[in-house]
Amino acid sequence: MRLFRILPALVFVALGLALGALNPQPVVLDLGITVLHAGLGVALLSAVLAGAILGGLALALGVIAPLRRDLERRHRREQAPHPQHDQGV
Repeated sequence: MRLFRILPALVFVALGLALGALNPQPVVLDLGITVLHAGLGVALLSAVLAGAILGGLALALGVIAPLRRDLERRHRREQAPHPQHDQGV
């Protein structure tokens, strides 16, 4: 099972290295407050990584966090002591 996790990671690392090696052209990124000098491959990989991180963060905040809060609320409701009804014995 561990091989099924490691193998795709190694494939993507190899593809990233190939992308960086095949695109060595220098580029200048003007971010407004600073200017970055990097290779085109590094800039592309950085943009893809930033997109993946921001997408994961948006997913965590927009979907996972509300579901987790709902699950915790239901768990607390189930664990709360239920009032006993008197039978009038």
